[in-house]
Amino acid sequence: MNHNRSGKMNILKFLATLMSLAIAGLGVLGVVAPGVLLEFAGSLLAPPALYWVAAVRVVFGVLLVLVATASRMPRTLRVIGVFIVVAGLLTPLLGAERFASILAWMSAQSPLLLRAVAVVPVLAGAFFAYAINPRRRVAA
Repeated sequence: MNHNRSGKMNILKFLATLMSLAIAGLGVLGVVAPGVLLEFAGSLLAPPALYWVAAVRVVFGVLLVLVATASRMPRTLRVIGVFIVVAGLLTPLLGAERFASILAWMSAQSPLLLRAVAVVPVLAGAFFAYAINPRRRVAA
């Protein structure tokens, strides 16, 4: 039974790590090609896509909470996970118009500023991947 629980935790950790690396990857895209990232973000403004974004946020937040106990930083991941779940639940309530205005403002900024801002998800995704996966102990 304990092995089964460990297997489920490994799957959850794998999914959370994969999502963390996707966040970092989007950040890298923003550093390398900020215009492409803005175009991609613009494609997510339609309500169906916005609901998917909200769902992905909620899933990622729940994954962080679930894997926190087996992580390097359990409290930190729980708090951030709950925050991400709340952000995901609020996403559809804010509406596409609000996100469109944010996107329009971002589009008007210099590419250098956009690249600097894109470093945040790179660091956040790398942090999540690090925190989710504790050091492996090698048997002596």
